[in-house]
Amino acid sequence: MLDILRTVLLAFGVLFVLPIGLAAGVYFTRDHGVDWRAADRSSAGLLPPAARDAPALVRIFAARTVRWRGIFATHTWIVIKDAGEDAYARYDYTAWGQPIRVNGFVADGRWFGRDPELVYAADGESAAHLIPKMKAAIAGYSYSEYGDYRAWPGPNSNTFVAAVMEAVPEIRKALPPTAIGKDYPHHGRWMAPTPSRTGFRMTLGGYVSLTVGWIEGLEFSLLGAVVGLDIRRPAVKLPGLGRIGM
Repeated sequence: MLDILRTVLLAFGVLFVLPIGLAAGVYFTRDHGVDWRAADRSSAGLLPPAARDAPALVRIFAARTVRWRGIFATHTWIVIKDAGEDAYARYDYTAWGQPIRVNGFVADGRWFGRDPELVYAADGESAAHLIPKMKAAIAGYSYSEYGDYRAWPGPNSNTFVAAVMEAVPEIRKALPPTAIGKDYPHHGRWMAPTPSRTGFRMTLGGYVSLTVGWIEGLEFSLLGAVVGLDIRRPAVKLPGLGRIGM
């Protein structure tokens, strides 16, 4: 029994404590002491100019969150432009005011100084096919009233984006493992298909979760910290460090 306990503690240290410690080291070396209120939120140059004659476009972006929370977590958001429109619509889910915030920030803007990374992209007819479903999912999102936002375990920004992706399984993409809150059961069920519909997820209120899917891979989440494997595109997933691999 003692050997089993030691093995469990060693695995916990290697898989959870060590990666978070490394992520914390990066934060305190690079970002600690930065004034987030004055941080850059300008365009990162990831989107072409929005033009009425440009094709439809869908993007999902992610960037490390503000201050010390960036050790563990990323913030995700959605950008949409339908054909014939001359401006992007950016959708964030935030703790400030009405949770679903439209165009509160530059579409491809840096998230308080942190450059966004591209999670998903669709253009032209593919994007035009997705946009009506995405808009319907945004309009029908369950947690859209004042006070609904909860940073942990959810519903937060990543819960919102995951719910939209779940309503549009054609997206067939997984959010980063650092998107804490993506496993929160916004639908109220402890077991449900993954957003891509290629597997299943079991969760106890978002505190402990197990995900198995072709797109999402194998993920075990403890208090939002994810350890996992991606078989389709070989990689490991570690708390704080995110996805490491192809």
